[in-house]
Amino acid sequence: EEAVKLYMQAAEQGSTNAQYDLGRCFEDGAGVVQDEEEAVKLYRQAAEQGHATALFTLGKCCEYGKGCVQDGEEAVKLYRQAA
Repeated sequence: EEAVKLYMQAAEQGSTNAQYDLGRCFEDGAGVVQDEEEAVKLYRQAAEQGHATALFTLGKCCEYGKGCVQDGEEAVKLYRQAA
């Protein structure tokens, strides 16, 4: 729970690593109530700032419709950006 608080503070300050890590917490339900839509929101914040792992993970969410509408074309676009 303390880690989640720290991730939240850092994510609000624009840390892409914290945004990604907090997204993982929400996706997995680690220290927070599982919320895949919140995870996607956080992955997108990090991805928009060029975080490669967030781009890949967001692509995976789009490919499988996890926390967002399934969109194969968007997934491919994100995978390419992550590469």
